[in-house]
Amino acid sequence: MSERAFLIAVLSGPSREGEGNDPLSELKELLETAGAQYAGEMIQRRDHPVAHTYLGKGKLAELKQEIGRLKPDLVVVEDELTPTQHRNLEDRLGVRVIDRAALILDIFAQHAHTADGKLQVELAMLEFNLTRMRGKGIELSRLGGGIGTRGPGETKLEVDQRVAHKRITNLKQRLKAVSSSREVMRRSRLASRLPLVALAGYTNTGKSTLLNALTAANTAVNDRLFETLDPTTRAYEFENQTFMLTDTVGFIRKLPHQLVEAFHSTLEETLTAHLILHVADASMPDDELEATVKAVESVLEEIEALSIPRLLVLNKIDLLDSDQEAYLRRTYPEAIFVSARNGDGLRELQVRVKKFFDARLVSVELFFPYGDGRTIGDIYRVGAHVDLENTPEGVIVRARLPREYAGRFARFRR
Repeated sequence: MSERAFLIAVLSGPSREGEGNDPLSELKELLETAGAQYAGEMIQRRDHPVAHTYLGKGKLAELKQEIGRLKPDLVVVEDELTPTQHRNLEDRLGVRVIDRAALILDIFAQHAHTADGKLQVELAMLEFNLTRMRGKGIELSRLGGGIGTRGPGETKLEVDQRVAHKRITNLKQRLKAVSSSREVMRRSRLASRLPLVALAGYTNTGKSTLLNALTAANTAVNDRLFETLDPTTRAYEFENQTFMLTDTVGFIRKLPHQLVEAFHSTLEETLTAHLILHVADASMPDDELEATVKAVESVLEEIEALSIPRLLVLNKIDLLDSDQEAYLRRTYPEAIFVSARNGDGLRELQVRVKKFFDARLVSVELFFPYGDGRTIGDIYRVGAHVDLENTPEGVIVRARLPREYAGRFARFRR
């Protein structure tokens, strides 16, 4: 049986009720993804949360009455709580309290399938929970040293903290080894000079569906947040050229900083790309679409990826009527409009990607003696518009190659 959760939030600014905008819509979607049921909600309007109790005194008393009436299993807070706020809320409400960060961590724990992903989630959860470990008062603290003043030894709190620190150290070492292995694979891709494209975007915008549509991959696709946590890289061919496409973890507003750090190796897949396809959900309300686009840009800035060229891809156009699509095309004139589900716009996307990489190419004419077929094969793999002319002495190759790659063939130039 799923748990019942009551949602609370402190929001600044005037109420926007009646405008069709639910300020807790994303938290509700996170709750549904975690497998919990919505039991109710309470919002307080003020400039910032109260330092010790999150809610103001009167609102807290009102919330306690609601908890007594509805009897939910837990309270979920829209913001990340300080350890003091978390402790005081639980003490005064008499019910388990978790914040948005803890909810996201729980979802990540459910959806991590690979060994790498599970290690990253465990590390993030340990670092998050370490600051929230607490004892029952001074009787659990270590007393001063010396005869007659020694305490009973390590308390359970201190043991828990020591075990957590040890486990965190161990996880970081294991993740470092995994990161080294991933770095070898990443260098191999970079050395091949194949065009590298990364899919980035808000969670649940259809990135995995787009990856599957372009590469015939079998990445998990479900209508829920954070369905894909582990990066997936696949190749696809378009007009005799090979492209490498990587699907990364979805972004979200207020992403817990522990996850940004723990999943840095996943996000690094974005940093190695030559081009980022920023995938957004065209079916969102206008203000939500704008907010999610800005949220992704914020995370890209945090991982220092803003310098990488980007193309905005508005997915799910099959859910729009003609007026909505026309409005978005006017609002985002540079965007590419696609439906990964039914294939609309995919060829235009592939053409735009190819044009981007073609602009990085230079024309070369090379001569290879017979028997150097492997090198010619390399040109076919990374080049475009490859043309061969057989002569009595060898093969003349005319092609367009990436500028930084063309130098490797300088000795073969005619």
